[in-house]
Amino acid sequence: MSATAVEEHAWGRVVSDAPLDRPVRVALHYEPEEDPWAVRFEFPSGLDWSVPRDTLETGLRSPARSGDVEVWPCGRVQAVVEFHDKNGVAVVQFDTRALSRFLRHTYEATAAATT
Repeated sequence: MSATAVEEHAWGRVVSDAPLDRPVRVALHYEPEEDPWAVRFEFPSGLDWSVPRDTLETGLRSPARSGDVEVWPCGRVQAVVEFHDKNGVAVVQFDTRALSRFLRHTYEATAAATT
């Protein structure tokens, strides 16, 4: 991982039709040397999703979609990230503050790398 890379963790809740939502700790990655326009969500199961950084940012305020990932605000303090693949859909709800903080750190890392 480079000096400008950002890695943080956020708790999400897997939303399903089961009686209780399941918490999941998701690793959030930003590696500008690999792809300065994307962030990655890495799940404990090994699933790894790349999302355009601007899609995540926009999705915290209004619905946004890029390819197989959709992001939208859910109330005042939550955001939903929906991941689609050939096996189905995973819906994960996050605290908006955690995602906003991660995005802020990615922009700070980018600014530090250019100065």
